Amino acid sequence: MRKAIIWVLILYFFQGVIHNLGHPVTPYLVSDLGIEDYMFGVFFAAMSFGLMLGGPIWGVLGDRGNKRIYMVLGLIVYSIGQFMFGYSGNQYIMVLFRFLSGFGVAASVTLLLSHLICLSPKEKRTKYIAWSVAMFTIGSSVGYYLGGFMSTNQFFVDLLGTDDLKRIFLIQAILNIFHALNMYLHIKQVKEPVNGEVKISIIQGFLDIKKMNKNLIIFLISLTFISIGMINLSKFIDVYFKELGYNPNELGTFVFWTGIVSLLTSIFIVPFVVKIKRELTIMVWIQVLSSIIVFLVFRGNDFLLLLYTVFMIYIILKTVYAPLEQSFISNYAHDGKYGTIMGVRQSFFAVGMVIGPLIGGFLYDIEPLYVFDFSVLMFVLGFILLIAVRKRLRNGIA
Repeated sequence: MRKAIIWVLILYFFQGVIHNLGHPVTPYLVSDLGIEDYMFGVFFAAMSFGLMLGGPIWGVLGDRGNKRIYMVLGLIVYSIGQFMFGYSGNQYIMVLFRFLSGFGVAASVTLLLSHLICLSPKEKRTKYIAWSVAMFTIGSSVGYYLGGFMSTNQFFVDLLGTDDLKRIFLIQAILNIFHALNMYLHIKQVKEPVNGEVKISIIQGFLDIKKMNKNLIIFLISLTFISIGMINLSKFIDVYFKELGYNPNELGTFVFWTGIVSLLTSIFIVPFVVKIKRELTIMVWIQVLSSIIVFLVFRGNDFLLLLYTVFMIYIILKTVYAPLEQSFISNYAHDGKYGTIMGVRQSFFAVGMVIGPLIGGFLYDIEPLYVFDFSVLMFVLGFILLIAVRKRLRNGIA
């Protein structure tokens, strides 16, 4: 494997660790500040709205050259947003800085993926994307574990005062600056716009969405529904853990094990699935099975046991879905515009990340199980649209 790809995978791991340190303590910070639980969804939606707007902007800028500069700039913005989110203490100001965090992190989310695609031979693209997803996921799991562990472990409490949950966000902001420096040192520009092509403007990048292939647009809409389901699951499990009386360390431990499962899936299962070469059919079945699993898990008698057993099948399915989805979308990108297409992809995904937590927050206030029912419904809608895309492609409809 090329050294450049190895460095991208390493950066994915550290990004996963650092960017997830604050997640296991966020519900507890919100509660300690006397803020209503539904605001947890609003905070996440604000960050997702930043991702939605930032994805196409950073994507177009990255395709014009100097990807690493924009990634570093975005990471600095993210550090500012996270620090201020932890320390402002006012829920309305926290919403503003959560938006800033999302807008900033969209740069590395979008451009690191497009950079990896540029580096990857087409026949190995899905495999490398799968590995990047695995590295980020295991990093995220480690970050969740460390964030929860540091907030409760007496050594860290004595050394860094991490029982004051704001300190976790300070640590995250500082580590993220070092991550930005590492990004600058190890990312090299791969490809400028080709054949003397005029560099696309940011406004034109948004306008070009309406010119996209209709099958791709339907697929991206399905991605929005599926992202609503996935985000509500991942974020409201955090709150549900708190509701059931578990502490941040127990939440972090659970997420850590989901990362292990995701990593093993990427190593042993994804390469096999890629060889089947029926990505749309597989993605359809993934949504069907995900719907059934989520419906059953949250109605079982032993919640924790079901999370560590049946729910792990959902984690496997989600891990398989991610590289298939991203590889499918990349096939519609022109050379030199991978950042743009992945920026658009990030926007459609982030729309779900905005809508999901907003609706989920209010549903959770009514009845926590309604949030997970809503995720099931979103997977079903995503399944229906994927069926439509598959049918159109089989009938030769462009």
